[in-house]
Amino acid sequence: MSDFVKNGPNAPKGYLAVEAAGLRWLAEAAAIPVVPVLEEGTDFLRLERLASVPPTVEAAREAGRALARLHDAGAPAFGWTPAEDAWFGPLESPFAVESIARDDFPGYWAEDRLRPLADAVTRTLGADGHDSVDEAIDIIIDGAFDGVSGQGVEEPARVHGDLWSGNLMWTADGATLIDPAAHGGHRLEDLAMLSLFGAPHLEEIFEGYESEHPLPGDWEQDLPAHQLFGLLGHVRIFGEAYVDQTIATAQAVTARAEQLGF
Repeated sequence: MSDFVKNGPNAPKGYLAVEAAGLRWLAEAAAIPVVPVLEEGTDFLRLERLASVPPTVEAAREAGRALARLHDAGAPAFGWTPAEDAWFGPLESPFAVESIARDDFPGYWAEDRLRPLADAVTRTLGADGHDSVDEAIDIIIDGAFDGVSGQGVEEPARVHGDLWSGNLMWTADGATLIDPAAHGGHRLEDLAMLSLFGAPHLEEIFEGYESEHPLPGDWEQDLPAHQLFGLLGHVRIFGEAYVDQTIATAQAVTARAEQLGF
């Protein structure tokens, strides 16, 4: 089987090196299949070519179990990345994110990820939209989503960081991770991205996850707080098409926090 060579002549300098470091760090956990890095150059990445197969219910459950094991492998801190730089988004038009290691989830998520991105798309969101997002960010700073369903405080998890369904490739070896934005984060980040635009057998993925790492019964209601970054990123990259969904998600964050007593 031939290799797959990824070229990024228009990508930011260092983008492919960051991806390679992320793939290796995720693979170190030996928890879930990760596409192997065969060779790394200044402007290319040689990966093992994967053959896709149709997803099955059992493969989805195992993907959920494996993802929980990956998260449980942990990370040094929130916002920590396995390379000096960090990027989010497609090869053609990614944007840089802060690689600041923090002990607390709110500072990392609200101040290092959400606030800079929201401010960068203020004009696209509009004044009312930006106010809704700003309110949600302030709620996150207050600690409403430090744990899950208002319970406890999460330790930094080893997350893929951009786990929409296209970056979970179904192969004969099981669901395999590709194209990460790997870092130390909240475990619900990956689950939120999977649910944001839908994934095959999503409920079975969630079932498998909970069988490996139990979660409170209403945990899925926390997901908007962890979808907000991905949506703001889509506004940054693609523009107005994602504004309404982003504002509605910010409002859902506020409503969920009120349910939790914040």
